[in-house]
Amino acid sequence: MKYQVTVVALAGLAAARELPYSRMVKREVPQEHSHEAILRVTQTNLQLNNPLKIQDAVFSLLGNAAAAKGAPNVANLDCLQQIVADQAFTNAKAAGDVDGQANAIMFRALERNTGSVGLASVLCNETATNPEIAAITQHQDPASAEASGNKQIALDVAKQLASIGADPTLAIQTGTFAPGQKGDTTGKGNSCDDANDAVGCIISQNLLVADVTKDEIATAVAGVSAGAGAASSNSTANVAASNNAGASSSCTKRRARRQAKGNNVQTFTGALGGAAPAVIDSGDSKRPFSVNGDNFVNQGAALQRSCAVQHNACANAANSGSGNFSVSDCGAQEDACNAAASAKKLRKLRARATLDFGSCSNPAVEFAAGLDGRKENSFAPVDSADFNHGSALNIKVISDFICGQLQSKCKASADTVSTCDQASTAAQAATGQAAADAFNSALGVSA
Repeated sequence: MKYQVTVVALAGLAAARELPYSRMVKREVPQEHSHEAILRVTQTNLQLNNPLKIQDAVFSLLGNAAAAKGAPNVANLDCLQQIVADQAFTNAKAAGDVDGQANAIMFRALERNTGSVGLASVLCNETATNPEIAAITQHQDPASAEASGNKQIALDVAKQLASIGADPTLAIQTGTFAPGQKGDTTGKGNSCDDANDAVGCIISQNLLVADVTKDEIATAVAGVSAGAGAASSNSTANVAASNNAGASSSCTKRRARRQAKGNNVQTFTGALGGAAPAVIDSGDSKRPFSVNGDNFVNQGAALQRSCAVQHNACANAANSGSGNFSVSDCGAQEDACNAAASAKKLRKLRARATLDFGSCSNPAVEFAAGLDGRKENSFAPVDSADFNHGSALNIKVISDFICGQLQSKCKASADTVSTCDQASTAAQAATGQAAADAFNSALGVSA
């Protein structure tokens, strides 16, 4: 496959935010945003701690010549995709974010760019730090001979997802396109690319060719037990505690669990095609969260399933004509549902330290009609003195500008700029007021 992308540099690279990647290297056909939802979550978690200063996770889906532009500190570019997934998984695990871990696993399995239709990508010859990532390799071009292994890759992804308490059927989403024609001089194959499609155009345009069925996944994960990876996210912090303190903490957690028993932790209120199914905390010590009878170890994985179930019901209603909305509206609702859960994670991260906005006061974004004389709703900075920018229809324009100003003009702390970048990414997974709320909530500000 061939690629072209407009890449936005994140933390520490605000000055390059609007630099088109096509100015760096010339390529033919873009595809790297086909699995945009997985890419965005992985990018957010990569930037939590990015020692190799990789500009953007998307570079790891490109060929080595292009990838080198965004990862100058990585020597073995054949392993860049694994390095990105491994670091994102490590960061998500440290934050107790199972959704982030799941997306890192899935990201590792995505097909990577090669120079022509039917050409397989080179496999990494190094071992990842996390066994969940080490167990996965990338999908291969469906027109290549190596594509015969894609089914096993999807099953391996399912097993690793199950091992952390995530939904193993998400592995289906790592599949690629139908085979292209070898010798196609355009290099396009049967592809799509849309950086603004938060779901991923391969999903929304129904271009994904599934490697496996849900029944095959169920058989593959039958012997996989969750817990080892998922349960260890707080182990480092717990090691230093004394036996008495540990016992006291355990009792406190059990009491809190009993008090919370039966609570619905799904707070998303969107209701196109029906409300998102409840995520019930049963109080069970092993798999406490349930959605429509399916049990999960972690709240994040359960919330993700709830959002997905709502989307499916919404899409069915849209396709049947029983609702006055489209499938794309259902996709936007699912984005907002997942963004609500993502904002909760960012609030937890923000709570660890007070954000320093430097010389600026309020980096909040508002979403309203009438801004700059517009008839439609649009986004704009609340504080036009510190953040002087006109309104825009896409929150990315405003949120990226604010993050850039925090760094260059306001002289905000590095942690604040990094949190702002994460907030901007989370906001782009939603639309309208939900996008503004996700950004503002992550920064602890209001419009």
